[in-house]
Amino acid sequence: MIDIIIGTLATFGALFVLLAAVGMIRMPDTYLRISVTTKAATLGVGLLLMASMVYFSDSDVTSQAFVIILFIFLTAPVSAHLIGRASYFIGVKLWDKSVMDDLSGKYQKNTHELKSVVDNTPEDNVDHSKMNGDK
Repeated sequence: MIDIIIGTLATFGALFVLLAAVGMIRMPDTYLRISVTTKAATLGVGLLLMASMVYFSDSDVTSQAFVIILFIFLTAPVSAHLIGRASYFIGVKLWDKSVMDDLSGKYQKNTHELKSVVDNTPEDNVDHSKMNGDK
């Protein structure tokens, strides 16, 4: 019975890591790639570590794996958010088929301020439609 649990956890963990790798290749822009790696890879690594906890059933390995899972679950979303925010602020373009840009007109490139409402100084706002040589 333990072998079935270990095999199931390891298989699903490897599957999620594989899906994250495929998503890195298939997603069209930086922001979607960040989303894929944060969700799928974090869950995949967590499941693989849980499989190792069940396989070894030693208190040292279990406690170390639990701490690693906790650390990954706490740091992956924060780091993905910071990478996405920095990418947006330096002007990395959104995918051409993106439906909505929630930060449009709210980030000022000169003062580096992010406001909750659209600012009335459009010349100071980051405009992703004019980045990378687009007109």
